[in-house]
Amino acid sequence: MIYRYLTVLAILFLGCNSPKDTPSGTVDEDSPLNWVDPNIGTAHSRWFFYTPASMPFGMAKLGPSTNGSFGNLHGWDATGYDSRHNTIEGFANLHEFQIGGFLFAAMTGDLKTIPGELEKPETGYRSSFDRKDETARPGYYKVKLKDYGITAELTATQRVGFHKYTYPKSNSSYIILDIGNELGESGDVKDAAVEYDAESNSFTGWVTTYPKYVQKYQQGAEIKMYVVGKLDKKPVEAGTFIHEKQFKDVLKQQGEGAGIYLRYETEENESVEIKAGFSYTSIENAWANLKAEAENMNFDQALAIATDTWQNELSKIKVTDTSKVNKTKFYTGLFHALLGRGLASDVNGQFPQNDGSVGQIPLDENGYPEFNFYNTDAVWGAFWNLTQLWTLVWPEYYNDLVQTHLAVYKNSGWLGDGLANSRFVSGVGTNFVSLIIASAYQAGIRDYDVELAFKAAYENEVRFKDRIEGAGKTDLRTFVENGYVPYTGGMETTDEGSGFSVSHTLEYCFSSYAVAQFAKALGKQKEYEELIELSENWKNLYDEQTDFIRPRDKNGKFLNDFDPFAPWIGYQEGNAWQYTFYVPHQPKELVAKMGEEKFVKRLDSIFTVSEQTKFGGEDIDAFAGLNYLYNQGNQPNLHIAYLFNFTNQPWLTQKWTRKICDGFYGTEPIHGYGYGQDEDQGQLGAWYTMAAIGLFDVGALVDIDPSFKLTSPIFEKIEITTGWGSKVTINTHNNLPKNYYISSLKIDNKVFNKNSIKLKKLKTDLIMDLELSPEPNKELFIN
Repeated sequence: MIYRYLTVLAILFLGCNSPKDTPSGTVDEDSPLNWVDPNIGTAHSRWFFYTPASMPFGMAKLGPSTNGSFGNLHGWDATGYDSRHNTIEGFANLHEFQIGGFLFAAMTGDLKTIPGELEKPETGYRSSFDRKDETARPGYYKVKLKDYGITAELTATQRVGFHKYTYPKSNSSYIILDIGNELGESGDVKDAAVEYDAESNSFTGWVTTYPKYVQKYQQGAEIKMYVVGKLDKKPVEAGTFIHEKQFKDVLKQQGEGAGIYLRYETEENESVEIKAGFSYTSIENAWANLKAEAENMNFDQALAIATDTWQNELSKIKVTDTSKVNKTKFYTGLFHALLGRGLASDVNGQFPQNDGSVGQIPLDENGYPEFNFYNTDAVWGAFWNLTQLWTLVWPEYYNDLVQTHLAVYKNSGWLGDGLANSRFVSGVGTNFVSLIIASAYQAGIRDYDVELAFKAAYENEVRFKDRIEGAGKTDLRTFVENGYVPYTGGMETTDEGSGFSVSHTLEYCFSSYAVAQFAKALGKQKEYEELIELSENWKNLYDEQTDFIRPRDKNGKFLNDFDPFAPWIGYQEGNAWQYTFYVPHQPKELVAKMGEEKFVKRLDSIFTVSEQTKFGGEDIDAFAGLNYLYNQGNQPNLHIAYLFNFTNQPWLTQKWTRKICDGFYGTEPIHGYGYGQDEDQGQLGAWYTMAAIGLFDVGALVDIDPSFKLTSPIFEKIEITTGWGSKVTINTHNNLPKNYYISSLKIDNKVFNKNSIKLKKLKTDLIMDLELSPEPNKELFIN
């Protein structure tokens, strides 16, 4: 487990006296870190996207902020770091969905205690910078603040952030700890407090926020964040502030906008280091986290651990290829897949609960928590990228994610979707947590109370009475009782129906099917029959005249003036062209209903046209492509290219997945994931990862004895160290840029003619050899 690995590594560090006995922080010549570029896709990116100074799945996620202090109108707007900006306001320490806090900054000259304007850095403590002076890689960030001549460096352990500021000669060198202001997706600040202890040269602080999605889904709830820290040098002056108002020698302050400033008299190239511990439960636990992970650790030692950890985790998938571009895309995507969701529990196993109390994870015989508790964005679409990747390589993390959701269920009585310190932040509101629990079970990830997991998953599909706002599924009653969700107009969802009626119906069908398979595996026949019947409801919205899945009103009538390009009218973040293919649990039935010839022709034409728009990603907008034929930049589309595998032309999946990898994905700040598309906590990067290794399941691994469909890998050689202890080697031969097609396949040197491979087979050592060709082998993979 990552947790065990990091614990052992930290113990080795803390117990060493000789630098030669510890990792050096040097990046090896053949390290995958050389192919990770965190700056890819940083135009119009979300708050949690750019946090290079962090650990895999860590709590402390440090990164520069260019506009994080400006607020976030809707809760999902692009904020934080934007590659088109040329000033940095400071360095944020916590980056999660609906969570942001604790901006640290450094400056010289006349003290300023507000960030200032983006284009006028002199109005605050922000500074201009040049990207030639910037270094970003997993576990480390460095930049020169031009206006002050200060070099800033960042790294982290799991729950501790390290800052290092190297100053010019100055008698007015400042560190600013901006604790009590809105940051990123934090939402409104309700209260905050700070205190500096001159004797111990340490500080404490906390902030209480009210994020936009908490306001929407769990009104009255709030998010609390705690920070403590130590500095390696004492200042010559200390004070506090509330926004612009400064209080010299006043070392304690409370209220929105509260912060601490420290003044130093520095020699040329003199550094000041900060190590800050974080917690979502208490000041005491923040200190405990700092002590356990970093009590005797300095910046360079922390950097060495971070570097070694990222090298270890990213090396679990090794790719060999001559294309630097493809390796950069691959490892950057893999980096994001291990970054997007972060720890919310402390070293002692305490964690924030949904009702505002502090929970306790059971401890094992060695005193360690039996699992880690995580913050998480909604899992909408995560089953077509992240969970498949985690199943294969990081099943222990996936198991902890299930445990996280079950802990919330035990506390609240409901499954949440997105979780910010256990508070409900549902995202799109359709709640696929039951599906990912079912998928985990079928994959053999079962280190939790299985009966409790089934109960929670089953209720998520059929229970709607007395529902807590933000949990469960808002319009589930109509789906269960009517056989579909009626269209009610607008952008709202209620117990009576939804403006996103078609997409919700389709999504509930899929998750009903998933939990039906869970029931079947457990021998629960009654629940299986109930759920499998619900999974057929998509047919109630299929229009035989147009071969589109369309909205119906409460009287069962299809809407007039139907435009299949129009998003939002029955379709959440998509349209009829896109959502008509959203029957991932019964793709062969969808093909048969439309007719195979028409199905293939329509789908192939969609991709032919969409290639001209970078597969929906040609605009700098997270919602670009919603009114297109296809949109790789958004979750409802991510399985569609694989649907050819369920027709008599499976080679078209091989062609179009390769073309999407080449066209939609780039290696620049603007053209990274489309042009300014939403990476959504690593989902688009994880999709690339799975496409590049040639494994994907449209059904999200929810079937009993699940399997991956095979497609054309991008790389010459792929070596996967799975989380199950096996070594999977995939070799491709004659792999040229336009050789999209698999002409022959062998597994362990034996001819293999199926286009799928069981997950249980991948849990054993195997070698796969694929011969690629510029022309399809039309006899291969035809069932």
